[in-house]
Amino acid sequence: MPEEFYEKLAETRHYIHAHPEISESEFKTTAFIKDYLNELGIEVFSYPLTTGVIAEIGHGNPIIALRADIDALPIIEKTGLDYASDNGAMHACGHDFHQTSLLGAAEILKMREGEIKGTIRLIFQPAEENFQGAYQVIEAGGLDGVSAIIGYHNNPHLKPGQIGLRSGAIMAGVEQFEVRVQGVSSHAARPDLGVDTVLVITSIINNLQQIVARTVSPFQSAVLSVTHIEVGTTWNVLPAAGFFEGTIRTFNPVVRLSVIDKFTKVVESVAAQFGAEIAIKWGNSPKVTYNDEIITPLISEQAKSYSEVIETLPSTGGEDFAAYQEQVPGVFAFVGSNGADHAPDWHHDDFIVRDEALPTAVTYYVESAFKLLGYYGGESDS
Repeated sequence: MPEEFYEKLAETRHYIHAHPEISESEFKTTAFIKDYLNELGIEVFSYPLTTGVIAEIGHGNPIIALRADIDALPIIEKTGLDYASDNGAMHACGHDFHQTSLLGAAEILKMREGEIKGTIRLIFQPAEENFQGAYQVIEAGGLDGVSAIIGYHNNPHLKPGQIGLRSGAIMAGVEQFEVRVQGVSSHAARPDLGVDTVLVITSIINNLQQIVARTVSPFQSAVLSVTHIEVGTTWNVLPAAGFFEGTIRTFNPVVRLSVIDKFTKVVESVAAQFGAEIAIKWGNSPKVTYNDEIITPLISEQAKSYSEVIETLPSTGGEDFAAYQEQVPGVFAFVGSNGADHAPDWHHDDFIVRDEALPTAVTYYVESAFKLLGYYGGESDS
């Protein structure tokens, strides 16, 4: 990457980093991206999205989509960077890096437009952090006609120049649950006159911990965590109601359905034992980010020409990129973004991405796009 182009991208990322916007509020970010693409002569389309941008380079089939997320988190930044945010939000997951690398790839692809045998669709997706953006893009028609989609997430535990890839599950399926329990209030001195909501909730939670330990194969994996409990307001009254919430993480669709089924049975049976009523609410969260087993090896082999490719372990984090992969074949990678010992992880207030990682991320988009255009179009690829 020429030094002048690298410096331009680094400056762009610093600007985006200093002006973060949280999910569903990326209005200035959207305007910035549109202006940037318009200056490059890239056509921006009017999809029915409140925030986010979809644009295209080239024309005809096949259509290969490149996706980057653009939202930030409601975190007060403590990195000490001279371009740190001071507006109460922070790109603590590196989405500033993602969108900058896609802007860089867009500029290169526009310069090489004559080589494009088909169409490259650029998706600057909003609202990844609340897991809604991919569904919004799909509902708006942003995936219509697409043959395959490419995405990635930066990984602070990999060094710049490294890419982590694997076929199959690369990020977990995420279930968000909320369980509300309705008992019968009574004086703490006469529990026999009520239905003890505290006992019901604690008994349910204790029994839930047996699901992973005793019903999931040791050759598979799952996580079930209760993270929030609210019940009662004083010391001498058994409360009438309460709730708890948390998350389930799995990597196998069969395991996912099995754990959800057992979760429901445990909650219902324990509540019935004590005579309490329950209501289970599931969040609209992503399923397993599952890399296509045919095209992922193609992308991995291509990546060896410009990066160090690592067979990565799957992450227990969730990604709404999984929603795209339910519709079309997709490849999701981890691009090294720091690599220092004890580098802060995603969502930390001192999370730092190194600019030196930009060339690999840009090249990943560009070369993957050409590879898949050739694969789906039957033309020789770049």
